[in-house]
Amino acid sequence: MRTETAPDQTPTRLADYRAPDWLIDRVSLVFDLAANATRVRSTIAFRRNGSGTSSGPADLELFGRKLTLVSAEVDGQDVMDRVETDREGLRLAGPLPDSFTWTCETEIDPEANTELEGLYMSKRMYCTQCEAEGFRKITYYPDRPDVMAVFDVRIEADIVSQPILLSNGNPVEQGRLPGGRHFAEWHDPHPKPSYLFALVAGDLISHDDTFTTASGRNVDLKIYVRPGDEAKCAYAMDVLKRSMRWDEEAYGLEYDLDLFMIVAVDDFNMGAMENKGLNIFNSKYVLASPETATDLDFELIESIIAHEYFHNWTGNRITCRDWFQLCLKEGLTVFRDQQFSGDMRSAAQQRIGDVQALRARQFREDAGPLAHPVRPEEYVEINNFYTATVYEKGAEVIRMLHTLIGPEAYRKGTDLYFQRHDGQACTIEDWIQVFEDATGRDLSQFALWYRQAGTPKVHVSGDWEETGGVYTLTLTQELPETPGQTDKAPQVLPLAVGLLGHDGAELMPTTVLEMTEGTQTFRFPSLPAEPVVSFNRGFSAPVIVERAQTDAERAFLLAHDTDPFARWEAGRRYAIDLACRVIDGAPVDAQWTDASAKLLSDPDLDPAFKAMALGAPGADEMAAEVHRRGGLVDPDAVHAAQRAMHASLGTALQGPLTETYHAMQVPGPYTPDAADAAKRALANRCLGLLAETSADGLALAEAQFVQADNMTQSMTALRALVHNDAPGAADALTAFHDRWRQDPLVIDKWLSLQASAPGDTALERVRALTDHPSFDWTNPNKFRSLVGVFAMANPTAFHAADGSGYAFFTDWLIKLDGHNPQTTARLAGAFESWRRYTQDRQDLIGAQLGRIAAVETLSKNTREIVERIQGA
Repeated sequence: MRTETAPDQTPTRLADYRAPDWLIDRVSLVFDLAANATRVRSTIAFRRNGSGTSSGPADLELFGRKLTLVSAEVDGQDVMDRVETDREGLRLAGPLPDSFTWTCETEIDPEANTELEGLYMSKRMYCTQCEAEGFRKITYYPDRPDVMAVFDVRIEADIVSQPILLSNGNPVEQGRLPGGRHFAEWHDPHPKPSYLFALVAGDLISHDDTFTTASGRNVDLKIYVRPGDEAKCAYAMDVLKRSMRWDEEAYGLEYDLDLFMIVAVDDFNMGAMENKGLNIFNSKYVLASPETATDLDFELIESIIAHEYFHNWTGNRITCRDWFQLCLKEGLTVFRDQQFSGDMRSAAQQRIGDVQALRARQFREDAGPLAHPVRPEEYVEINNFYTATVYEKGAEVIRMLHTLIGPEAYRKGTDLYFQRHDGQACTIEDWIQVFEDATGRDLSQFALWYRQAGTPKVHVSGDWEETGGVYTLTLTQELPETPGQTDKAPQVLPLAVGLLGHDGAELMPTTVLEMTEGTQTFRFPSLPAEPVVSFNRGFSAPVIVERAQTDAERAFLLAHDTDPFARWEAGRRYAIDLACRVIDGAPVDAQWTDASAKLLSDPDLDPAFKAMALGAPGADEMAAEVHRRGGLVDPDAVHAAQRAMHASLGTALQGPLTETYHAMQVPGPYTPDAADAAKRALANRCLGLLAETSADGLALAEAQFVQADNMTQSMTALRALVHNDAPGAADALTAFHDRWRQDPLVIDKWLSLQASAPGDTALERVRALTDHPSFDWTNPNKFRSLVGVFAMANPTAFHAADGSGYAFFTDWLIKLDGHNPQTTARLAGAFESWRRYTQDRQDLIGAQLGRIAAVETLSKNTREIVERIQGA
């Protein structure tokens, strides 16, 4: 056992995996809840793995952190004299029989647990977060996902302050105890790893409903919230029921317990957690009403509730053998929630939004020092690998498999997966094998997507032969070097292609080209005329396309392409090329504003598509493109180019923008459905452009703010006023805060809006807000809303030439790290792209990274991220 006092930085490696020495049949946990001294009594039935004899290790090693061991027994006999503990766990010296019952009692301090991992308190409510390694902060245990057991739980607590006592599975018994206390007992019949354990105790109110499964079973549904929030649960419950029905119809998967519960928690490091039968959610992804939640909030609630419910099978019933297989549950479940959202809303809109998110987060990760394969080879702190690569790129890998083999074969494969591996802890190899068996295909080359990091580039060129009407497409794939990986093999790329005539007619419908070599040519004969190529339709492969195109060709595709994604992509590439020219000093091309005018007036285009396609690219997207082309990024020049492009649109299209703004107003009471949300999105995009360029636009924003009856309209108008430094902005901010000061989730929006506002006084404003009574730096939502948004979404202030933004952010990271390492490490990723900026800014960021690394007590979470970034 290790005895050092500093956090261990030794990496855990996939190659070193070995099966557990001991397995568990059943776990019994008894919790005696007290804020500063909770007692946990665990009784565990161990058996030697695969033996039946006394071979194997003589000792028992269990993980445990920040625990006080009170007692330890084996088969009822005291063994405290045989136990050795250290900062990572304990060793029970052998010899031990092949099967025995281990019983121990630990004491923990939930109120002092600021890391929000294990058992902690959120505003007098007890709750848990055990993924990935939080259970070892509750009791000593073989805390790894390939050790699965049936859990029985008894919770004892004060009946007044904790009237509701919840855990996984089905309720068994409840009753009163002496001294004003009570108990509840729970049984989860499905073996699960410890990371899926959950406990909640507090003063909660439930929003109830029922669901009848396809086989006719009735399931009770409960969403638990704090008193006063019960009116904000209806949409979450509706989403849950739609998710349950969709999973039955799309995947043939039925819920398997008598009860499904969701609990909304205010202090939570992540979005939500899929604990079996008892999902714990960050409140922001449960609570919603038209007055307090935006259209985007409703979309995220829909997506995240579906995601966590879908984990019931892809993550819970079938889990990961080890944490290197994290994408097996997360990538697959993200793909499933994307399918669901596409079916619930607009598939085209969903796909464009998913690609935007992938490029903003995962492409940046792939291009920098934090790049890693979808299945990493090693880690120091597993919490640092809950990344866009594991989630979003992991989902793209599943989508490519779906594209390559087709929907029928994909469903055949998933049916076989659930049949073969139910109740098991699996690997990527198990997943691939299922589809090889279901289809007869060799997927060994496809499996490289799990092992090779980086975003492939595909160079595209075409040749037209008039004689015979043959078009030849030549494709070359390039796999860039990433940390630890230099020599990479070609990957399987499913590239969806269509050919268009110059009248816009399809000469060849969408065809999937399967690229398997470094360079390949594809011939398309007997065409009536030279085609215009629509390439990588639907973003069928997550690649960067290198292709020579004229503005005229992109304008043609924007006007005529029959694939919604490819049509949007043509406009996006057009805008990005123009942005790069404007950054270099060129004026905004009138051809682009003309194309935007045509897009705005096209009656056949969905309003959501118009909202996504209208305007300049985001600052981060522009910066990434400048760097990809070999330049160093000046954030001020990027911001100026973005403003110039918007000013050009706002000035040239003031009439059409104003007309569209009024035409897209939605009458009647607010609903979060896709059609109404699309109209609001387009109206608000027009408002944003008008507010940047005219007093009339600001007047529209002020009127909308005063008249708004929903949060989408209110926040959009307030943003337009604040981000353009309108005369009434300060008064509007005060009025907004005064109205919503008692609603923490709305105040998070108020903080984020100000944190992202540009201007010479941006840092001064954000610094002042850190002293505001509405800001609580110990709450992850509040910290991310102010300090995180400043670093991630205010590039001109964060990248201030004097380095003040970097220093401010670093001060807060150092302060937060001793309190909440998980949140600190994730936010430290704001520095990951530092090498793409001008040298003066690189020097300034490098100095701040050095400051962080020099902190002797720095957590291993943050140290791992900072050292990887420093090594860029």
